[in-house]
Amino acid sequence: MSATQTAGSQSVVEPAELRRAVLAAAVGSALEYFDFYIYGLASALIFGPLFFAGLGSDTAALFASLATYAVGFCARPIGGIVFGAIGDRRGRKTVLLMTLLLMGTASFLVGCLPTYESIGVAAPILLICLRILQGLGAGAEQAGAMTLVSEFAPRARRGLFAALPYVGIQGGTLLGAGIFAVLSALDQDLVHSWLWRVPFLFSVVLIAVALVIRLKMQESPAFKAMESNRELVKNPVGQVLRTSAPNILRAIGLRIAENGNSSVYLTLVVTFVAGLEAYKGQASIGSAGVALGAGIAMFSVTFFGWLGDRIGRVRTYQIGCTAQLLMALPAFYLISLGHAWLAIMMIGLGFGIAVQAVTGPHCSLLPELFGAPHRLTGVALSREISAVLAGGFAPLIGAVLLSSSDWAWWSIGGYSALLAAISLATTFITPETRGRDLMTVEDAR
Repeated sequence: MSATQTAGSQSVVEPAELRRAVLAAAVGSALEYFDFYIYGLASALIFGPLFFAGLGSDTAALFASLATYAVGFCARPIGGIVFGAIGDRRGRKTVLLMTLLLMGTASFLVGCLPTYESIGVAAPILLICLRILQGLGAGAEQAGAMTLVSEFAPRARRGLFAALPYVGIQGGTLLGAGIFAVLSALDQDLVHSWLWRVPFLFSVVLIAVALVIRLKMQESPAFKAMESNRELVKNPVGQVLRTSAPNILRAIGLRIAENGNSSVYLTLVVTFVAGLEAYKGQASIGSAGVALGAGIAMFSVTFFGWLGDRIGRVRTYQIGCTAQLLMALPAFYLISLGHAWLAIMMIGLGFGIAVQAVTGPHCSLLPELFGAPHRLTGVALSREISAVLAGGFAPLIGAVLLSSSDWAWWSIGGYSALLAAISLATTFITPETRGRDLMTVEDAR
């Protein structure tokens, strides 16, 4: 029986297996976003003087530090291609184990690095190398988690279950934001001397927990069906490029608002707040806002995933993009006024509601766009290309806009609105995928 012939007969998964798959995906996702978030904050607040002091000015050091953040995103498409192909040939579980170890080990080693003062130019070189390894590992981590859970989930509730790993993501973000909020309130000489290492070294705990859980999970039903029917393709990268270019472009466009504005609120807004005279001496405001947003997002992301099951993925996406577009300029104007509580609330609502309104439906929409034999490759490739275009360069582009506009609120607000507008336009050429059978080999049209 071919995968096409199994359409309409998607296997029923035992509840225990479904719970184990969701837990395995969520814990690994928590590690990925804990690592990426703490790196993003460290690049905005700490790494400049520690690793790029040789550049001669604080501004140059900041730009160089934010550039290393972008380097990790540049490596992600390569990781997505390599590990996505492995996942389509060897299994989703295999990839999730490999990416977990690579990404977590690289993050732990960042915490062990000597600084520029100790070893000179070798310090930033080593930092960049580890950031690249982080990016390679992250390149298929979330794509693998989304694909695995989507293939396990019951069709009528796929949007809800596919969004559940993002609870782990928000947990990792919340943990990272909480740690940096504490660090921001401590003596900064002590933080820059050694305390900054603690969040990175803590990665080893998350690695151990996630590894134990992932070793116990089962392979996805769709992959097992393809394997038993000998329908695995030898070159999923070639196949996805030949057959799936339209859906890759759609997925990239959809991700611009989700990934781009996620980076705006998680990283760029911290730089914006730290540079405003009104918040001088209140360095923890940005981290507090992100922590609030991550706390809200632990609940809102699953709500919007559920909403996608009720009214459709595309319609829910349009609601989220419109919300981002309407709040972009007002939010950053209000942040610029100098009221700490207002800034924290705007950051929390921007990330916790507006960003999650597109994150929730995208968790199931992207896997549903692609056929089973090349699904993980398609999801990983499109996710990570968009991660470079929108997420990786968002802090760097935003820093340039802020610097050139004398830290004007409208520059960052306009950038956020542009990201939302691109994804909103993409929704009008995206097919509705709710209820699609993931055993089929053809892409959604």
